[in-house]
Amino acid sequence: MTKRATGILIPNLHKARAVIAPTSLNCTMLKLSTTVLFCVCMIACNEKPESNLKTTTAIPIQGTWKLLTGTLIEKEDTVVTDYTKDKSFIKIINDSHFSFLSHTLRKDTTDFSAGGGSYTLSGNNYTEHLEYCSAKEWEGHDFSFTVTIDNDTLTQSGVEKIEAQGIDRRNIEKYIRYKK
Repeated sequence: MTKRATGILIPNLHKARAVIAPTSLNCTMLKLSTTVLFCVCMIACNEKPESNLKTTTAIPIQGTWKLLTGTLIEKEDTVVTDYTKDKSFIKIINDSHFSFLSHTLRKDTTDFSAGGGSYTLSGNNYTEHLEYCSAKEWEGHDFSFTVTIDNDTLTQSGVEKIEAQGIDRRNIEKYIRYKK
């Protein structure tokens, strides 16, 4: 004759069945296990697939850039300089600093300028803090630009303003990533 009891049946080593009566420890363990399983299921069901997650990708601005054209717009005047002919200008950007070097390609002059400093990049907002410059009056100023990169072309656009020098102009520069 078998008796029915409330509890959990487990197999015995002697192929008989033993009934374990429910205790407060067994109930607590069962409730805890159920709660943990429920939480795991809820978390798994609420996670978004990787393709739906928004990721912030830093603009790959680091490298050496050769200036192709520079456009200065000041009041009603626009001056476009082609840096592929008589001038050469490069900008080098690492993880925290930038520098630039410019000189004429003509042999009859020694036209040269250089500068550099730290920068910040947040999204496509790029700000240079000019710490060193061959034109000393430019040192200690911040210049903010919007930057975009399309393949190997960097476009930098912003306002250069130094009130003490009467400089207030829009500067648009188009660079190509320098390759050996």
